[in-house]
Amino acid sequence: MNNEILDALSQITREKSVDRALLVETLEAGLASAVRKKYGATADVEVRFANETGQISVAIRRTVMETVEDPALQMTVEEARAYRPDARVGDVLTFPLSIAEFGRNAVQTAKQVLIQRVREAERERVYREYSDKIGTLVRGVVQQVDRGNVIVKLDHSEGFLPAREQIPRSYHRQGDYVRAVVSNMDKSVKGPQVILSRTHPDFLRRLFEAEVPEIADGIVEVKAVAREAGSRSKISVYSTDPRVDAVGSCVGLKGSRVQSIVRELGGERIDIVPWSQDPAVFVSRALSPARVTDVKVHEAEKRMVLVVADDQLSLAIGKGGQNARLAARLTGWKIDLISKSDERKRQDQERLSRVEVEKLELGEATTEKLISAGIETVQELLATPLEKLVEIPGIGDKTAEKVIATAKEYLEAHPPVRPEAASGEMEFTPEMEPAAEAAASPAPTEPAPEAAPAVEGERHG
Repeated sequence: MNNEILDALSQITREKSVDRALLVETLEAGLASAVRKKYGATADVEVRFANETGQISVAIRRTVMETVEDPALQMTVEEARAYRPDARVGDVLTFPLSIAEFGRNAVQTAKQVLIQRVREAERERVYREYSDKIGTLVRGVVQQVDRGNVIVKLDHSEGFLPAREQIPRSYHRQGDYVRAVVSNMDKSVKGPQVILSRTHPDFLRRLFEAEVPEIADGIVEVKAVAREAGSRSKISVYSTDPRVDAVGSCVGLKGSRVQSIVRELGGERIDIVPWSQDPAVFVSRALSPARVTDVKVHEAEKRMVLVVADDQLSLAIGKGGQNARLAARLTGWKIDLISKSDERKRQDQERLSRVEVEKLELGEATTEKLISAGIETVQELLATPLEKLVEIPGIGDKTAEKVIATAKEYLEAHPPVRPEAASGEMEFTPEMEPAAEAAASPAPTEPAPEAAPAVEGERHG
C-alpha cells in the first residue's frame, strides 16, 4: 500500500503539474476526515505521511478534564489513568490508530478529497497561466467542433474558440492545428475557460511578430492595427533604425512573409502603412492605395478634410466605405473625404460669399490696421472677439465697437451668398461599424478591373 501511495503521488505530480507538498497535505486532510467520521467531528486528529517510505501514521488526541463536555475531544481522569496511571487534569494523551481499522472507507474518503483538491489546484494553475497570456499567440489541435464553436487542445488546458471569434468562411476539422490569441479568461463553475480569438486585431499583430524577425527584435514597431476579419486589415509600422525599411521587412522577399500571414487569415487583404509622427502624413498614407492631394487639419476636433482626385474618390472610400473606415480606425482621426472638383466648387462658393473689409468704408488708416492684423473680410472681423480687436495698435475700445457695429449693419443690408455644403463630402470616424456604414452610405465601390493586390505598402522617402 505504501508503494502504491508513493507511485500515485508521483504520477499526479508529474501529469497534473501539482505541487507534491499540496498533495501530501490533501491526503492527510482526507484521512483525518475519515477518522472524524468514526470518532466525532470535533476530534483532534493527527495524520502524518512519511514522504520517503510512504508510511502513514494516524492518532487522536484527548485532553484530560474533570468534567467531560465533548467526548470526542476530552476524557475523564479515570479514563485517562487506564492508559497512563499518572495522568492529571490538563494532560493531553495521544492514541495511535491503525489505518486498517478504517478499511476502504478511509481510503475512499481520502481519494475523493485528493481528487477534488487536484482539480481545484489544476483550475487555479490554468487560470494563473492563461491570465498572464491574454493577448498572446497560442497553438493547439482541434478536438471538437460543436455548432460552429471549436474546442482546441492546448499545452495544459482546453481553449474555446467561439463561432463569433472565427474568421468568416473558415473551416476547422478535428485534428487540424490552429493558431489564435487568448482574448479572455472565463472563470465559470466548471472551471476556468480559455477564450480564443482569430478575429481580434491582436491576432494579426502577433502573427507579424512571429513572421517578422525585425518586429520580434524591436527594430520595427507595430504602431496600430485596424481590422475587419476575413476581409481587410491595415497595420502601421515604424522602423527605429533608418537603415531598415519597415514595410519591406514586413513584406519579405517576394512577399514571402506577408503572404504566409495572408494564407493563415484565409486570403484577408492586408495594407501595410508606414507610420509618421505627422498626423497629416500618417492619415494620407492610411488611405492607401488612394493618393491624397490636399489635407486640412482641424486639431481641436481631431478631424481632417482630405482632398483626392475625382478618379481616386471611389478608391479612397473603398467597398462599402471600408478603406476610409479602416484608415480612421487605424489613425484615430475623423476623416472627411471630398473630391477635387467638389472642393473647387466649395472654394468658389466661399469666394463669392467673402465680403472685403474695404467695403465697410472705415477709412484708409483703420482698414490698413485691420488688414495688417490679418482681418481681410467682414466675416473674419465679426469672428474676432472685441478684446482681440482692441489689442491691434491704433484701435481703441470705441473704434472697435464702431467697426463691429458697422460690419453688422453692412451684412444686414447686403447679405452674402451662403456657401452650400459640398455634396461629395463624406465623414468617417474611428468608431464607425462596418454594417452601419454600409447601410448609411451608398459609397461607390472600387472599380472591378483594378483589383488591388493583397498587400499595400507605400514608401515615403
